[in-house]
Amino acid sequence: MSKKYFGTDGIRGRVGEYPITPDFMLKLGWAAGMAFRKMGACRVLVGKDTRISGYMFESALEAGLTSAGADVMLLGPMPTPAIAYLTRTFQAQAGIVISASHNPHDDNGIKFFSGKGTKLPDEIELMIEELLDAPMTVVESSKIGKVSRINDASGRYIEFCKGSVPTGTSFSGLKIVVDCAHGATYKVAPSVFRELGAEVVVLSAQPNGLNINHNCGSTHTEALQAAVLAEHADLGIAFDGDGDRVLMVDHTGTVVDGDELLFIIARDLHGRGKLQGGVVGTLMSNLGLELALADLDIPFVRANVGDRYVISELLERSWVIGGENSGHIVCFDHTTTGDAIIAALQVLMALKARNESLAQSRQALRKCPQVLINVRFGGGVNPLDHATVKQASERVTQAMAGRGRVLLRKSGTEPLVRVMVEGEDETQVRGYAEELAKLVTEVSA
Repeated sequence: MSKKYFGTDGIRGRVGEYPITPDFMLKLGWAAGMAFRKMGACRVLVGKDTRISGYMFESALEAGLTSAGADVMLLGPMPTPAIAYLTRTFQAQAGIVISASHNPHDDNGIKFFSGKGTKLPDEIELMIEELLDAPMTVVESSKIGKVSRINDASGRYIEFCKGSVPTGTSFSGLKIVVDCAHGATYKVAPSVFRELGAEVVVLSAQPNGLNINHNCGSTHTEALQAAVLAEHADLGIAFDGDGDRVLMVDHTGTVVDGDELLFIIARDLHGRGKLQGGVVGTLMSNLGLELALADLDIPFVRANVGDRYVISELLERSWVIGGENSGHIVCFDHTTTGDAIIAALQVLMALKARNESLAQSRQALRKCPQVLINVRFGGGVNPLDHATVKQASERVTQAMAGRGRVLLRKSGTEPLVRVMVEGEDETQVRGYAEELAKLVTEVSA
């Protein structure tokens, strides 16, 4: 069955436009509460990022959940992976995150975690959708859910992150600039690195509800790059608004993307005999990652874009590491979902073990030139179904004669078509990407 509301990463959209409205969130809370209660006594954790609409949707979800008889535990602003972790430790039936991740403040959304800290199974999402179309009822007064707040949530998660590196680990002597994107990591991330001995310079950690992801964080690294150079820091770490994506900047001011970070972690695990299988990337992963892993005899497979699909592939193969070039990195040997702080710590451990700088460590992966152009489109027509676009894509693929690839895909979270071309010659690759992007724009008009 196709889903009406749930996308690849929960439910997301513009605040005030259906379904990202208070009345829908009330009904969603009720539907989720009813679905979870079918599994027995129901406790649901609710966390959020720092965008202003989070207050409104937190209250609506709370009312809906309690009206269905679910007990609610509020976490306040916390990284998305923290909600996954705390859902497990509190033995809750589910965790809910109010966030639109890397999007601007005027978007918001809802993500769910199961009691195991993983994405909800499809059958539960379909059950919630079915209940959304049913009349809303309220349990009898004696069975209405109760609400409490977890006041030590930050401390619990900080200790969990620190526990992902060996006891006694110290990053003393390391100077790091941390960009928190005015988002959910603004309290916990600086504390984690400081408590492990690093000197930390903090950027974008003054959220006001409107500045989340605004010219900062993993989607806008310019301020971080400048700060790393100005501070003569060893490296910089950029998180996104909800703390499940991470990019880094080396001491020269060069951005190190998710493919490179994934390689650094995988190579370290492989060298210590702890890799357990291979690495899962996505259709967007750079060809250079695949080749660099092959040089180490590390298996590599591509999943569809989205951490849901990376995680599914990891589970199916019983592998422990995968990720996306956007910075979603999953370390299953430590946690159950993409966690930016834990991924960053694993990179720092790998650098420490090899006694290398980030700039040195990334050299082992030679990325192929890859050009990605986002084309915005409106309406319900999918430009990728247009015969002209399909023919042009096939023609470019044939012209590259096995020395490159073309990928055209719709974003799962925004009305965008992502046009990606990858190959050996950057000028040629850029020309092909611009040609295809122009064509997608024309058929979308």
